[in-house]
Amino acid sequence: MKAIIFDLDGVICFTDKYHYNAWKELADKYGIYFDEEINNRLRGVSRMDSLDIILEKTDKKYSAEEKEAMAAEKNASYVELLKEMSPKDLSDEVKSTLDELRRRGYKLAIGSSSKNTKMILGQIGLGDYFDAVSDGTNITKSKPDPEVFLKAAEFLKEDASECLVVEDAKAGIQAASDGGFKSAGLGEATEHPSVTYKMNGFKDLLEICK
Repeated sequence: MKAIIFDLDGVICFTDKYHYNAWKELADKYGIYFDEEINNRLRGVSRMDSLDIILEKTDKKYSAEEKEAMAAEKNASYVELLKEMSPKDLSDEVKSTLDELRRRGYKLAIGSSSKNTKMILGQIGLGDYFDAVSDGTNITKSKPDPEVFLKAAEFLKEDASECLVVEDAKAGIQAASDGGFKSAGLGEATEHPSVTYKMNGFKDLLEICK
């Protein structure tokens, strides 16, 4: 392997609470039931697909224009909440592991469906750290479609077969598998039948990528 492509949320850092609070604020405003269980279904899913999942709990039909406005409203709340993030949200384990992987000569990239990826990286002190960033601003399909990872490999000028994808969501492992990537899974991603390596913690990458 020559390169490692990381999902952002749940792998490099954790923004679940900010997503949850922003979606909850929107759902409460429109009188739609929303809880942690529904929120868990949104991990690794694009903004508009997430909204469709939330709207399963209402009988009201919203137009495409109304849904675009609702998604924009949620994102505005989310971006405001992200301003609370800082380098303290980057763990020592993650940073030291990234530094060692770079020292070993691996190219490092981000593959995330989030359109706020670059802002988040800046907030946690990794604004210019990665060799490439593929995110929601340069893709048309969200995971489990492999597009975001294929774009990252393209930016790195490496074949998928030479890249490892690190994911915490089953949809991400499916995307990696369908794209021809090896994968390393954290959390629920370890349960996917196609995952190449199962990890207990981020630093396990140092054993996988010797």
